[in-house]
This record gives sequence, structure tokens and C-alpha cells, in this order.
Amino acid sequence: MSKGEGSPGVAAGEWEAVIGLEIHVQLRTRQKLFCADSARFGDEPNTNVCPVCLGLPGALPTVNREAVDLAVRTALAFGCDVHEASVFARKNYFYPDLPKGYQISQFERPLATGGRFLVEMEDGSREVRIRRIHMEEDAGKSLHDRVEGSTAIDLNRAGTPLIELVSEPDLRGASETRAYLQQVKQVLEYLDVSDCNMEEGSLRVDANVSIRPPGADVLGTKTELKNMNSFSNVEKALMVEIERQTALTNRGGSVEHLTLLWDEGKAEVRPMRTKEESHDYRYFPEPDLPALLVPAEQIERTRAGLPELPRPRRERFEREYGLPPYDAQVLTSSRGIADYFEAVAGEVEDPKQASNWVMGPVLALAKERAQDIGDFPVSPSELVGLLDLVEDGTISQNVGKDVLRTMLEEGRSADRVVAEQGLTQVRDGDQLERWIRDVLEANPDEVRRFRAGESRLQGFFMGQIMKASKGKADPAEVSRLLSRSLKGPAS
Repeated sequence: MSKGEGSPGVAAGEWEAVIGLEIHVQLRTRQKLFCADSARFGDEPNTNVCPVCLGLPGALPTVNREAVDLAVRTALAFGCDVHEASVFARKNYFYPDLPKGYQISQFERPLATGGRFLVEMEDGSREVRIRRIHMEEDAGKSLHDRVEGSTAIDLNRAGTPLIELVSEPDLRGASETRAYLQQVKQVLEYLDVSDCNMEEGSLRVDANVSIRPPGADVLGTKTELKNMNSFSNVEKALMVEIERQTALTNRGGSVEHLTLLWDEGKAEVRPMRTKEESHDYRYFPEPDLPALLVPAEQIERTRAGLPELPRPRRERFEREYGLPPYDAQVLTSSRGIADYFEAVAGEVEDPKQASNWVMGPVLALAKERAQDIGDFPVSPSELVGLLDLVEDGTISQNVGKDVLRTMLEEGRSADRVVAEQGLTQVRDGDQLERWIRDVLEANPDEVRRFRAGESRLQGFFMGQIMKASKGKADPAEVSRLLSRSLKGPAS
């Protein structure tokens, strides 16, 4: 859009971005959308294909009801109206990885419409309207790095079940768009409808972006961005494209209606083709499939079975467990983490203790081992056993962290690790007095400085005593006895 198009007198730089997204989500099913072929990722190329995938004469598609259930589940979670009847359509275009010459999708009568999603950001929140969620099959994959000088085609992905979640152009910037994507992905993972793995292509994003004077009602000419395989790349590509459109418009040029590819290596966008409109695809109802019927009873049954989603779960953690907002945010960042925490919190006296251990040592060890919390070898009940030993003073907090690592590496219970390694906390006064005396005698200068007023040195002495005891001394009793010893006569 140029400065003169509906915006006379707009000063250079006075533009706002207008962004809408098309999020393609591969549904977590064993089979493809219209046939029984495996939808598994990573198999040998062109091994999961059949006459239906290839569109051979006489091959008829049949709908995968598991995929429909997951699509309905998603639509309800995003506040959409799920229609009891929707229609599959043929989207016609010619591309090497589309052997049928058309893609079965939905057009005029999609599965669901009219949802809303609240995006939370540091400076507030923004409501993004969901225009539609429709079902479609995926195309194959063009491989440009397998055969030198040629493009190879793998049709394993052809026919895998997708939903496309289309938002209205309600986003206003690159960072805001990234926040929206991250929170949408979090909800999808809570629903367990997709693994959302962008590297494997099970979550893909196309962005439509234009600019206009701030607050204007008229949209500018949009471009579509593709080939963005991470949220950071979506953010970078949008920043580059917004800058490009702004500079072009400020020079008096006009934005063309293009599809652009993001080149991560060069950090630039480049034209792919002229942007298609819906009429370019010559949609018409799929003649081999009847209307997709989802009875009202099924819709309500699915709605009742939805899991607690991230935002209400976070609010409940704050309310029910008395957790600070930061803890609740971290603990609900994934459904697996939230489930693990609740299993621990339900068995200990202090939920904050459970929060500290899950957020700290547990997640640190899981990250160190590149493990999902669902695969963490120490179960919630085993962690509770460890926390009980810390809580009743059998072992110290620091020793407990070492015990957790041993439990993880050797698969033994906390009780067994503590017993076999002799880690029980020492509370015997005579032994504690000996450690304290040895440390004070070894550091006479520090003792004199402490008694002269440098009270911060008490922490130094505590550290030395815990080191001498290999972490087994009872810190509370050591602190009491040390304070008494330091009040004695100067050395």
C-alpha cells in the first residue's frame, strides 16, 4: 500500500502491522486421513503410499474418525462453533508432490468457525479471533538436498491428517505473533492432539502481513510468508517483511500481492509466486465423500471431556496451592510438568516445597538429559519419598539433591540410597562440636575478625563445617552451636 492509498498526509514511519496466521497442525493419529496407510514420520521414502494417496482410478477415500475427534476437540478448546455438518472439497493445483492434482480440504462449509483466543503478554493481553478450523490432507514433500541437481519427491506425508487454524488479522507485531504461536502450541499439547514438532513438519505456519496507518479500518495489500520452521524464524521473517513493506511504502511504492519464502541463511524474504486467491484453486465439493456429520451429542461429550487448559490451571495453582504467579507459570508450561507437580503436591505437606523441587532439581536434571518430564525416571511417588526424608531432617536439602541424581542414575529409592551411602544427617552434639572446633582452630584470623564485628563470616564457617561433614551435619543444630562457640573468648 502506498502513502496515497486512503492515507493522504501520513508521515514516514507511521504504519502499523496487521498480521493473520494460518497454522497447519498434523493430528496425532496412527493412520492417514482417508486411508489406512501409516502416518508415522521418518519411514523410508515412498513406503507409506497406496492407491488412495496417489488418486488412482477407482480408489475411494474413507474418513478417519479418530482425526475428526481430535479436530473437534481442538475446535472446542479454542471456543469455536463446531458444525454438525461440514463438507470436504477439492482444492485444485498442480505441484510435483501432489500426485492427485488436488488436495482434499474444506472450503465453504468448514468444520468449525468463530472462536476466540486470549494472548497474554508482559504488557497486557490481546484477543485474537479464530475465523475457522478446517480439516484437510497434507501433500507430499519435495526434497531438494537428496539428488544433486534434482528435486526428489517423498509421498509418505501425502494424506496425513491436518487441521488448519486460521486467525483473523488481529495481531499487530512480530513479538506479539510469536507469543500467540507459543500459547496456541501450549494448548495443542495440553489437548494431546499433535506433537507440534516444527522440525518434522507437524506444526507449520504461514503468515499474512500488511501495513496501514495506525487505527485505520482499511487493510493494506498483504503478502504471505512461508518456509518458517521455528517460532524465532516466524518472528524474524515478520520483522524483515514489515520493514520491507514500510520502506517500500515510504518511498511511494506499492506492495505486491505475493507469496514470499523466508531464507534463514540470508535473513531475507524472496518471492515464490504471485499470491493465489480462493478462485484460483477452483474449489468444488469432493464427489467421493458425503458431508461430514458430527452429532450434537458427540460435540457435547467431547466438550465435557476437555482437559483443564493452561490458563485456568495456572490460576487454580495460585489459588489452591498458594503458589506465586512465577511458580504457577513455570509449572503449567506443559501438561506433563503440571501433572507431575500435582502428583507430588498431593502427597506432601507443603506445596511450595514440591514446587521448588520440581522447578529446580527435577527440571534441571530433565533438561540435562534432554528428557521430557513424562519420561523422567524418578516417579512423583519416589520424589515424595525423598522429600519426606528432607522434611523430617534425615538428610539435608543439599544432600537430597545428590540423592535425587543417584536415584535417577541407578534407579534406587531414596531410603536405599541414604542407607547404603550413610548419608543420614548427623545431629549428635559431640560430633558437631568436634567439626566446629576443628574449623575454628583452622581459621583463627577469621574468628578474630568475626568477633571484631564481621558477622558475615558466620556463613564462611557454616560452609567449612558442612564441607568437613560432607554435607551430613544438621545445619540448624550447627548454626546454634556455632553461634555459641563464636561468643567465646578471642583466640
